Amino acid sequence: MTADASAQDQHIDTLAKGGRTNIAGFVLRLLARIPFLFIAGRLYGPDLVGRFALAVLVVEIAALLATLGLKRGLAQALASAERPHACVVWDALAVAFIASIAASAVLCTFPQIMYPNSAITGLDRWLPCIIVAIAWSDVSLAALAYRLNVKAAVTARAVVEPWTISIAAWAFSFFTTKDGLVLAYVASMTAALIASIVPFLRSYGLPHGWSPHVRPLAALARSNMPLAGADALEWGSRNVDRFILGVMFEPKIVGIYYMAQQVASLPQKLKTSFDPILGPVITQSLANDDRAAIANQVRQVAFWIMAAQGGLALMGSIPGEAVMGVVGPQFVAGTAALGFLLAAEVLASTGAVCESALVYTARHRNLIISIVMLAFQIALSFALILAMRRLEWPRTWQAAGPAVALMVSVGLTSVFKARLLSAILAAPVSPWRWPLVWAGLAAGLVGALFTALPPSLEWAELLFGEPAIASVYLFILWRYAFGPADRALFGKMPGREEATLPHLGSPIR
Repeated sequence: MTADASAQDQHIDTLAKGGRTNIAGFVLRLLARIPFLFIAGRLYGPDLVGRFALAVLVVEIAALLATLGLKRGLAQALASAERPHACVVWDALAVAFIASIAASAVLCTFPQIMYPNSAITGLDRWLPCIIVAIAWSDVSLAALAYRLNVKAAVTARAVVEPWTISIAAWAFSFFTTKDGLVLAYVASMTAALIASIVPFLRSYGLPHGWSPHVRPLAALARSNMPLAGADALEWGSRNVDRFILGVMFEPKIVGIYYMAQQVASLPQKLKTSFDPILGPVITQSLANDDRAAIANQVRQVAFWIMAAQGGLALMGSIPGEAVMGVVGPQFVAGTAALGFLLAAEVLASTGAVCESALVYTARHRNLIISIVMLAFQIALSFALILAMRRLEWPRTWQAAGPAVALMVSVGLTSVFKARLLSAILAAPVSPWRWPLVWAGLAAGLVGALFTALPPSLEWAELLFGEPAIASVYLFILWRYAFGPADRALFGKMPGREEATLPHLGSPIR
């Protein structure tokens, strides 16, 4: 075996190990998120959920901008740094702190940005104070990801954060339903910060002799603006639909859509679960100028994510009414939106993984594609809503318009970004394999049989239908689509030795 082939195998093996760890984290996140959806839907109702959804939307985009692209740019900054790594990461924390304070001040002064369709009362105005906790947690986890410590991200994002918000939402409902969701969100972000900063301090420690350097800080922020823009645009493409609904509809409609969006966003966590390990692996291949390896890594991870998201989309959309009914009977109206949102996650997977390489190889062209497609998505969303409103379609159908626009937009984005990356790397990056179609059709047929059951047996759709859909889908993929590299992902569940993965060779210099 050649040295290049051996290195590629090592990288795929590292991705598989990180993937196993993060898939375990995804399952934990899934189990923890379901109680929150149930509690929020049943105890708070669509009106309060809708207000909460819009406020969190604005706060999280502000926190994302406050990191200035360091979630993905910090690995490259550390790889090329001449100063001690502890000093570099504390510089990054200082940048995030300053930006977070500025963002918090703006939103506290103009809270109408968070609540465009309702009055501001109670603790509404002070929610932005949590921005610094979100930003610092992201930067801490990015620093740990450079050292290939994925256990911290799994613990903070898949265990501490979702379980805290679920438990806190239930506890606060006994005292205040009006501010309960806001307080639960603050509690979960605070807990996630603690779960992020503790392993960060253990890994990097306190910097000795460190003081913030104004010029390096400014240069770091300036160089990461394309990354910050890419992060914001990717995040915005998945959440601008919620803001559009907040402008065009009352909070109840937003709340119903938000619940559908939360269910549909669970598959998206698969992609973000791979980010902590995919970024460092790509930067190592870039340091070696091994473009074929990057293409292979993108193809492999994109297929894993697309295959998993396809199965989850089938399981969520075929018995969609039963799934949304678990959250609450008033949320069943969001079933159509749920189907389009789940389809969007499948179509978006290729573009999202390609972007993990494009932010290092063509960050400005990647940014331009994202800007154009976000503008297209916004225009199409308004066009669909207004067209259905003129035709006097039901308001819940109108509210599905942004979901359709998202599906079309992310599908086109995947095509454009895959072609761009393929041209740069001079190698194919498409993860498409025809057995995905056969698996989807077979699973869809099985699911249709269960949805044909009488309404009195709707419980059987979830209890028996979901496992049947998953079993048929996975069997066909395993038999006809998976190769040795794919099966490596399921080699064994992560153990203690895989919590922190071995570093891939020497740091990039």
